[in-house]
Amino acid sequence: MPAKILLFLTIILAIFLHLFNLDTLPSALNWDEISLGYNAYSVVSSGKDEWGQFLPLSFRAYGDYKLPGYIYLDIPFIKLFGLNEWGVRLPSAILGIGLVFLVFLILKEKGNIHVASWGAFLAAVIPWTIILSRIALEAQLALFLTTLAFYLFILGLRKNYFLFFSAICFGLTIFSYNSSRIVTPLLILSLGLFYWKQILSSKKISIASLLIFAIFFIMALPKALLQDSSARYRWTQIVDEGAIAKINEFRGSSALPPTLSEIRFNKVTYFIPEVMKNYISHFSPNFLFLNGGSNYQFSVPGSGLLYPVLAPFLLLGFWQIYKERKKWQLFSFAWLLIAPIPAAITRDSPHALRSILMITPMIMIISLGLAYCLNGLNPWIDKRKMLIKFIIILVLLFSLFLFWKNYSIDYTRNYSWAWQYGYKQAVNYIQRNGNQYEKIYFTKKYGEPHEFLLFYMQFDSEQYRNDPSLNRYRRSDWYWVDGFDRYRFLNDWEVKENAKCPPAGRAGLMSNVKCLLITSPGNYPEDSKLLEVISFLDGEPAFDIVELPQVQ
Repeated sequence: MPAKILLFLTIILAIFLHLFNLDTLPSALNWDEISLGYNAYSVVSSGKDEWGQFLPLSFRAYGDYKLPGYIYLDIPFIKLFGLNEWGVRLPSAILGIGLVFLVFLILKEKGNIHVASWGAFLAAVIPWTIILSRIALEAQLALFLTTLAFYLFILGLRKNYFLFFSAICFGLTIFSYNSSRIVTPLLILSLGLFYWKQILSSKKISIASLLIFAIFFIMALPKALLQDSSARYRWTQIVDEGAIAKINEFRGSSALPPTLSEIRFNKVTYFIPEVMKNYISHFSPNFLFLNGGSNYQFSVPGSGLLYPVLAPFLLLGFWQIYKERKKWQLFSFAWLLIAPIPAAITRDSPHALRSILMITPMIMIISLGLAYCLNGLNPWIDKRKMLIKFIIILVLLFSLFLFWKNYSIDYTRNYSWAWQYGYKQAVNYIQRNGNQYEKIYFTKKYGEPHEFLLFYMQFDSEQYRNDPSLNRYRRSDWYWVDGFDRYRFLNDWEVKENAKCPPAGRAGLMSNVKCLLITSPGNYPEDSKLLEVISFLDGEPAFDIVELPQVQ
């Protein structure tokens, strides 16, 4: 079958896997997706983010300072589709589909049509790409841009002007995802080491391209050190308060003299082994082929990030790199080794999202192994390669079927709680019935209810920022919102005590004042009237919606 037809069929499959039921699979938008979408909506409507900053290069959001790449990319989609799931997630899905095409182009340019066909097929069907392409993620843009930058670099070795575009794409990764601020400079250094002869043959263009990247990097550096990356890292760093408590505990229980105990147990001796353990965990069979990571938004329990049948072909790919040692193959191997570094220096490793930049080199190496197996590994295989290729494709499609069944049915039903499911339904209730209530209380149990209200009610960002009732403050490296307009947000343990409905006629309220409370199951004052229960998709209650009694 001609390569173009195979590529076309692969992309059709990728379109289905990336776009089918995109609004409900995963089951709900999480708070990061909500924040990305609302800030894009705010820029569309006013040119400012939710904090009033005009076209910022860093979005303060919750205090995690999101990078601007995905938000600005999302603007035309929000404009076209509206502030909803499709508007927020579609850019990520399109980037995932584009990755299929990019992998094909790279492998066709540097390998052959057989390697390229396998690469495109794997990029379309492995769980790692499917899961992360169906979520609005800054990292998804970084993966696409990094892969595109490598492809343009390859073209630039023949036609030098492509190096300018490669440098721009590498530079844009710095404004797309925090991990790229570590990975991208190391990748550029690796390209310089492997391709230094070709680069030196066009010194002027190479130096100009490097200057282009340097401009991006210098623009990002102050914020990266003082705000963006440091803010996110504080929430994910290995040596946190818990780690310091462990270090102190080890010192206290050590039989060593105090001075030696401090040398043996300190931040450095704790940090280095943890980083090494985290780094190695990203190459473990359990992470790659069996269960994925522990974060249920980026991994599906019971499914690895790659199909187990691909494990031997990954080893064959490494063997092929060792045998041939072509520059692009060695760079792919270096890329694979560099990509997990940002994830290794944070908690919750192995982490499928923070190691997302492993995807492209992993696909390329496995594709090498598949092509090598079917073209020259063994004369017996070579004579039956069409049959064996057909069998491998069938096994992969069957693996895809099992994964998709788990992902679209079991995972969706059993893990909707991990996606903060229920917020949309709660806001819909307010939209239908909220006019009769003077004050509406909302629990903070599931995180950041104010942002879900802003998003689903498409609340004007200018009105929100200037609202005299807005109570927003910084504490513990996070920005908290306790109220705006008629909405009040309470910690779950404070609900029974502080969710009060003022008595009729007090403080200028109407005589028939009514107050609504949206809270965790059973967590409401006595004499409240239960109006509705919102349940997770597994049937467990998520929210109770009650009408509060008036204080006497």
